[in-house]
Amino acid sequence: MKIGILGGGQLARMIALAGYPLGLSFIVLDPDNHAGAAGLSHHLLGAYNNPELLAKLADEADVVTYEFENVPADVAQFLASRTTVYPPANALAVAQDRLLEKNFFNQLKIGTAPYAAIDSLQDLQQAMPEIGYPAILKSRRMGYDGKGQFVVQSANDLDAAWESMNGAAAIVEGFVNFQREVSIIAARRPSGDIVFYPLSENRHRGGILRVAECRDNDPAQQQAESHVRLLLEALDYVGVIALELFDVNGSLLANEFAPRVHNSGHWTIEGAETSQFENHLRAILDLPLGSTQPRGHAAMVNFIGGLASDAELLSLNHVHLHLYDKAPRKGRKVAHATVRSDNRAEFQHSLNALEQLAEQVDNS
Repeated sequence: MKIGILGGGQLARMIALAGYPLGLSFIVLDPDNHAGAAGLSHHLLGAYNNPELLAKLADEADVVTYEFENVPADVAQFLASRTTVYPPANALAVAQDRLLEKNFFNQLKIGTAPYAAIDSLQDLQQAMPEIGYPAILKSRRMGYDGKGQFVVQSANDLDAAWESMNGAAAIVEGFVNFQREVSIIAARRPSGDIVFYPLSENRHRGGILRVAECRDNDPAQQQAESHVRLLLEALDYVGVIALELFDVNGSLLANEFAPRVHNSGHWTIEGAETSQFENHLRAILDLPLGSTQPRGHAAMVNFIGGLASDAELLSLNHVHLHLYDKAPRKGRKVAHATVRSDNRAEFQHSLNALEQLAEQVDNS
């Protein structure tokens, strides 16, 4: 079986690494000559909307998936007319537009922060009495890891906030007084079978995920599963999905969802019986889904902008290094490392040491 992937970055790389033991091969479409998955696949070098390359991808792949949600939805729809594409294009379309996404959550009775559509400075001025300060203005489309966002502290910031959008359609969201940020990773196959991973408790800085730690038997697990099940079934979803949530006094409010494998689920590579990447492949091929049971204590630490030496990282017990074959650059995820141990004290010691190394080379 040959899997086509739109995008050839680190997520495609990890999908391919999970697929090789299953006897799968890969073809990726990516405009970057140095795409991280290029060495593990047949690399179609070119734009995502190149009709000749899309036709070739559709002809060669038994099923097509994607590694990030900013692939043009019409590209996914074009491919779906010629071959099987999972997750479905409608999930991609909703996830690409923050306003559609928030409206979709509300239709499903999943709580969110207060929000309003913003198409002009006047819209922003009129919305703020109800939204309240502080708030965050975000472009409706594109933007990730804190990009395309402006924190609005008071009415004095409104002009600058709107100017930062460069006229693009936007959404303003009220701040949520949350105790923690969590996410849930789930997978669904065409038959409707669903598996859920334990919650990840996530720590961000500068809008970028720094640490994701598995929280087995978390008291919010059932609530998170209920929320993500609603999404999966409403979208007739196939593949892995990630739902990011704010925990507000035990009540979970939806932030956003990602129709793909997700950074907060990287701990599953060593920390779960079946990784999110393998279960994504199982799901899109309609194969039985693997166990999501955690293997002891597990967490993931991102390396942003730079990387500690391999010797420093690999000298730590219970640590597994994953390099993305990316040149260091400010704000860029260049690698991650997971920590996994059956012993809680040893796990915490290694996690603390790993976080210190990540902070020393942080260039975000």
